[in-house]
Amino acid sequence: MIQAQSGGLHQWFFLPLFPLFLVYLISGVAETNRAPFDVSEGESEIVAGFHVDYSGMGFAAFFLAEYANMLMISALTVILFLGGWNPLFDFPPFTWLPGLFWFLAKLSVVAFLFLWFRATFPRYRYDQIMRLGWKVFIPVTLIWIAVIGVFKFFTPFGVIFS
Repeated sequence: MIQAQSGGLHQWFFLPLFPLFLVYLISGVAETNRAPFDVSEGESEIVAGFHVDYSGMGFAAFFLAEYANMLMISALTVILFLGGWNPLFDFPPFTWLPGLFWFLAKLSVVAFLFLWFRATFPRYRYDQIMRLGWKVFIPVTLIWIAVIGVFKFFTPFGVIFS
């Protein structure tokens, strides 16, 4: 997948799949149960949710796991949509830097987006989150899959011209 995105910024999958990239990114933020997608129902959950019951290392382990989940989703975003460890452009001086630098730089940008969303947007109600998923994300995903299928079928890369 990363090899298919080599060749620079114009080859990355987030460009032709931009609506799916946005759906994936917002769904990733929602999956981490961080603001604005964390749903509080009880008085104890307004403070810190079930984390109130833990202290010391148990508390630290839960938050470490949440940040590890955020970094894992960021890493998958980099691999699936942002070219993985490939540089921005496929010519010097960009190719002089190692792939680990590019991967960590892209990972840092996506993780920053997660933190920025948390600080910027207000908390959504449960019904708003469900409406976003069922009435926006699923139709956008299905329509874009159909668009990509039609594009692949009627272009020189597809079935008709082969």
